[in-house]
This record gives sequence, C-alpha cells and structure tokens, in this order.
Amino acid sequence: MDFKSKVVDLVASQVDLPKEKINQLIERPKNEKMGDYAFPAFTLAKVMHINPAEIAQEIAANLESSDFTSIQAVGPYVNFAINHEKLITQALHEVLTEKQHYGDQKLGQGNVPIDMSSPNIAKPMSMGHLRSTVIGNSIAETLKKVGYTPIKINHLGDYGTQFGKLISAYKHWGNEEDVKKDPIMNLFKYYVKFHEEAEKHPELEDEGRAWFKKLEDGDPEAVKLWQWFRDVSLKDFKRIYKELGVEFDSYKGEAFFNDKMQPVIDELKEKGLLHESRGAQVVDMGEDESPAMIVKSDGSSIYLTRDLAAAIYRMNTYHFVKMLYVVGNEQAHHFVELKTVLKKMGYDWADEIYHVPFGLITQNGKKLSTRKGNVVFLDQVLKDAVNLARKQIDEKNPALANKEQVAHDVGVGAVVFHDLKNDRVENFDFDLDEVVRFEGDTGPYVQYTNARAQSVLRKAAKLGQEPKLDAAPVKDDWSFSVAKALADFPRIIARSSDKFEPSVIAKYALDLAKKFNKYYANVKILIEDEQINTRLALVQATSIVLTEALRLLGVNAPKEM
Repeated sequence: MDFKSKVVDLVASQVDLPKEKINQLIERPKNEKMGDYAFPAFTLAKVMHINPAEIAQEIAANLESSDFTSIQAVGPYVNFAINHEKLITQALHEVLTEKQHYGDQKLGQGNVPIDMSSPNIAKPMSMGHLRSTVIGNSIAETLKKVGYTPIKINHLGDYGTQFGKLISAYKHWGNEEDVKKDPIMNLFKYYVKFHEEAEKHPELEDEGRAWFKKLEDGDPEAVKLWQWFRDVSLKDFKRIYKELGVEFDSYKGEAFFNDKMQPVIDELKEKGLLHESRGAQVVDMGEDESPAMIVKSDGSSIYLTRDLAAAIYRMNTYHFVKMLYVVGNEQAHHFVELKTVLKKMGYDWADEIYHVPFGLITQNGKKLSTRKGNVVFLDQVLKDAVNLARKQIDEKNPALANKEQVAHDVGVGAVVFHDLKNDRVENFDFDLDEVVRFEGDTGPYVQYTNARAQSVLRKAAKLGQEPKLDAAPVKDDWSFSVAKALADFPRIIARSSDKFEPSVIAKYALDLAKKFNKYYANVKILIEDEQINTRLALVQATSIVLTEALRLLGVNAPKEM
C-alpha cells in the first residue's frame, strides 16, 4: 500500500533521475485539496534549462494510473491525488488482517542495550527521572517492533561521592528507627541537610569524600550502610516502575563496575593513553580539548571510569549492534569523552554508541533540584494524576465498571503521554491540571477517542453488525482522511525508531484521533445500509492503530471511559 513508491515509479518513467533521488524530492502538499503527493520540477529545470512549470506540464500529460484519481501540473509541481476507494480498501485490509502486528517491520536485528532511568539510591524518584524512564521505555518498544532486541538497563546511581556524603549525614543526624519507618524520605532529608550544613561548614565536604574513599576500600561499616540504603531504595523504585508499567532486564548500577575499573585503567596505561596531569590520571582528547579525567588526584574514580568499564562489559555480554544512553542534554560532553576514549582504545564499536539527550521538566519555568530540596516527587504526581482522572470519570461516567483501573490507566497515561508528545530535546513546563484533561492535545483525549470507537463497535454488535473487509467500498473524504493516516503508521514507526524520537508517534496518535473524531461527527456510522460493515471496519482499524500507538508509548488504552 505504498502509494509514494508508485509515484516514484511513475515519475521515473518520464525523467532521467535515480529513483532514490525522486523519492527524496517528493513532497506532501500542505493543502490536501492540491493532492496527496507532489513532485517538484526545480531540480530538472536546473539541468534542462527549461521553465519548471513547462517540465511539470509535460510529465503530467504523459502519466495515468488507476491508483490516482488525478495527476496534474500545478505551477512547477506534478500533483498526485490518490484514488480514495483504493487506499481505504487497502488500508483497512492491512490493518484488520495484521491487527496489533500492523506496522511491524524488519529494519534491523541484534541486541540494543538502553541505559535509562538510573535514579540515585537513597533519593526519591523525582519528575526529573520520568523523562529518561518513559523515553527509554518507548524507544525500546519501538525498536522491538522494527526487529531489534532491546535490553533495558537501569544503571543505578549506587556509587560515587554522594554516598560518602550520605553516610556522613547519617552518622551526624541519622536515626535507624526513622529510616525503618520511612527510608527514602528520611535519607533524602539527611542528604538535603548535609548540603545546607556544608555551606556553613565546608569541612563536611572533606568528611563526605573520606567516607566515600572508605566505601571504595571496603570498610565494613561503610559497605553495610551503603547496602542498606541500596536495598530500601530499590524496593521503592520497583513499586513506582510498576505504576508506570516499566520493567528492566538489568539493575546493574555503578557499584557493579567497581572491580571492573582497574582493568580499564591498566589497559589505558598499556596502550600509552594515560598520563598524569596535576596529580590526576587523564587521557588527551586532542587539540583545543580538555583532557578526560580517569582517576582523581586522591585516587578515586569518576563516572567516566565506570562508564568505560560498563561499555566494555556490555559489548562482551550482549554483543550489541547499537547501545543507547537516554540521558539529559547537559551530559552531552561526557558521552563525547566516552566514545573518544573507547575509540582511542581501539574499540571501533564505539561508533554505534548513541547519546539520546532530552530537555528538562520545569515547574513555573524553574528547574527542579534535588540538592536544594526543590523537587517534585514522581510518586506524588502519579497519585495526584490518578485522583484527577477519577474525579473526571465520576463526573462524566459515574456508573463506569472497573473505575479504579481506568482512573489509573488514564491518570498515569496522561503523565507519560504529556512527556512523550514533546520533542525530547525541548524543555517543557509541567502543569498537572493541563495534563489530565479529556480535551486538547492530551493522552486522555487519545484514550477517549479509542473508547469512543470501541463504544460504536459494541452498539453495532447489538444490532447484529460487525466489521467486514468484503463489504461495499466507501470513498468519502472523511473516511479517506482517516484511512490515509492509518496507511501512514508504518512510516511513522520507522521514523520514530530511526530518530529515537517517541514524540513522532505521540503526535501521530493525536492527529489520527482528531481525524477520527471529525469522521465520527460527520458520518452516520450505524445506519444499516450496504456500507455499514465497511464503516465499522474503519472504526475497528482506528481502534487497533490507536491502541498500538499508545502501547508503543507505554500508555494503556481502556475500552471504556
């Protein structure tokens, strides 16, 4: 059902250009009344030294195809209008035949580890962790749909200087009973207090660093406290991941690589890449670039050391074809260093490492900060979102069965969808009341559209009617608009997977929902005539694709709302 390739074939029969070049040149007219595809003649005009409008006229005059209702020149463009009946029939046939597998493709194969989420132990998960978690999860689902085997890795922040600070804070102000009652919030409170006190007593920073060095050296007290902090934190994290519907294949965090760093340091030395600078061990990055620090002057490691060890471990373990790091924009330089050092070590597979950056979530335009205690906890946001969804369901459909599950799907889905509809590199402001609305560009709007389609199908079943592919064809503009969007779904998936960009799918889902709602408003679907079963096929196909698009985003699609 690739009408674009048919346009390419037709144009290729008339012009001396490679099909790949024609494919690149083809556009989609902004005004649908001008057609569905357009071939611009400007490139040919430069070679032939003829007015592009004349070239377009000549090409159009020599083309005809039953796949298109019109092929005509409009200025310097050759415009192609798809045969409505053909596209609708083909689109419905493909969607209803393949069902949830519609859009499956073989664009690649092999393992793709995805480093994502990665919260810090002993700190509650904040809205800042939402982005990496849901973006990574959606990319994983999309890559799976196009043939890859994603491996979701939660590279926990369970090591580093902050644990020395936390141990120091606990030793000063901690209480075992308090931690047992509410582990995460109390540990977080100690961490915030440490930074407040360190501004008045800078010597605390030295104490924190000393405790971290003890932890690295295997001091029993330091290790025992660290293990306790890790265990209670991970238990809480898993509860929130369950709310989000996200699962991981590995929870190997920074600590796992503690004994794997020295071999990397030794290898760097053997290859003549490591040298001393101001007491630290560094690798040169090249002219005009600061060297990459591998070992600090006090002998402790840093993130880069562990990430080098982790990358080598993952290649040896998973033999990956690509590896993704879903980490904020501000870490871009870190990944430049990581790839550069790996390349210098002779690991050409570093070319297949991709930093997938994303912007910040702000509140009232202000950045959220864990260190300063200016933080919005993810757990609370999800609870508030579910409560808001429940309130709206109580107002709109108080008799709804399975109300609690639907409220959960809508509330949590609203938060996830709102994140993913934004281009991932952009910052965005978060306002929960705007997020959990049933109208506008929201997740609940898409979910409600799907529930509306399911409602139509239930009513049809009571009339003894059902979707059928061999029923009388339809070709009206409203059906065509929906079917054209349905036909575009495989291309959308391919683009999303190629760009590691879930917003492509989220924006598509919104567009399809809007087109279906216009169809619903303008077409009497349940009139019992010869075309009713085809109209129901369109409704069912829309529900299948909306449900699958939401699934790829990590959002559930209730059948009733």
